[in-house]
Amino acid sequence: MGGGRAIARELGVSASTVSREIRAHRVRHWDRLFYDAGVAHYRALRSRLRYRVGKLADPALRAEVVSRLNERYSPQQVAGELKRAFPDRAEMQVSHETIYQALYLQGRGALRHELTVEKALRSGRKGRLPQSKLPPRSSRPWLEGARLSHRPPEVTDRAVPGHWEGDLVVGPGNSGIVTLVERKTRYALLGRLPGTRDSATVTDVLARMIEHLPATLARTITWDQGTEMASHKAFTVKTGCPVFFCDPHSPWQRGTNENTNGLIRDFYPKGTDFNTVTDDDLAETQRLLNIRPRQTLQFRSPHAMLTELINGVALAT
Repeated sequence: MGGGRAIARELGVSASTVSREIRAHRVRHWDRLFYDAGVAHYRALRSRLRYRVGKLADPALRAEVVSRLNERYSPQQVAGELKRAFPDRAEMQVSHETIYQALYLQGRGALRHELTVEKALRSGRKGRLPQSKLPPRSSRPWLEGARLSHRPPEVTDRAVPGHWEGDLVVGPGNSGIVTLVERKTRYALLGRLPGTRDSATVTDVLARMIEHLPATLARTITWDQGTEMASHKAFTVKTGCPVFFCDPHSPWQRGTNENTNGLIRDFYPKGTDFNTVTDDDLAETQRLLNIRPRQTLQFRSPHAMLTELINGVALAT
């Protein structure tokens, strides 16, 4: 045991801990017993995996997890919402790591075979093109008086609802969709373009997207400096909602929309011709985006958050 004590001193643990580890993971070779670190590591991983994913053997919990994964929730979103849905039932809660293990390790991803969606995890972007295709500043007169510095200060801290960020997600054949996301609730609105992306068409689609919102929930829209919003003044006259523009090469100034567009690309990868996407398909994508619980909302959904705001406005009138 002299060697064991030396090991214990080196590791900063008790000698009995080392002794138990050696006894537990010895293997026989002919007539002698040897401690095998590889065998010990394998046994530890197997035990840890069995403990983690075993909880999902419960049919009720497994059904709740699979149902949410089929709604395109991430494992973290599933785990977070289960805590909200079953606050006093530990048996109906599970960590996101356990879900990852069941998806990708246990039985070669046994849980994945129960899903109706093709992917359970979203693939992040690998990078962004650094070069800008924006025209020179002198050719963007629509920016005057509508830069980010002119935007109301209340927009910045997200305390007041009704401030939106917008952009286009485009495809071949001059196709595309207009995307809007509300900064406080992360609620997304999607509108399909009718095969053209000129400014009059974009602002017309945008106006239809917000026409049913209470005025207090359509205060401002923040956009990049693309030409598709050159007619924003006519849009503001029609809707009462002013548009403000980010600084050049500054996508983080409308980062909520950038993130939402990344989520949308999970449904419609680059190269998707939006002229072939039906309005029903787009409405279902919007629904799925808005029922997802969000960590930044303490695992509440954008739909629940915006519904509360709309109901509050209705009660106040």
